[in-house]
Amino acid sequence: MWLWWLANLVGLVIVIPLVILLANRVVRPGLEIQAYSDDILEHGVLLTENLVPVSKLVDTDAKVAKVTGEAVRYVTALRRLV
Repeated sequence: MWLWWLANLVGLVIVIPLVILLANRVVRPGLEIQAYSDDILEHGVLLTENLVPVSKLVDTDAKVAKVTGEAVRYVTALRRLV
């Protein structure tokens, strides 16, 4: 009977704290990974809001090319007059 009590004492004093220690070493990095992934998700959504005007750059580029062409024609006409 005393061996039973000794095995219970060993379980309480050695095994349970060891299991808690090892579980803590697994859970803590998992929680850090979760915090980092939440941060990435939050800032990724904020980044997409800033990318909305990018599609308008194609229109802007076409308009700049048109204005540049018109400016070149204007300057060429001025040079002929002078």
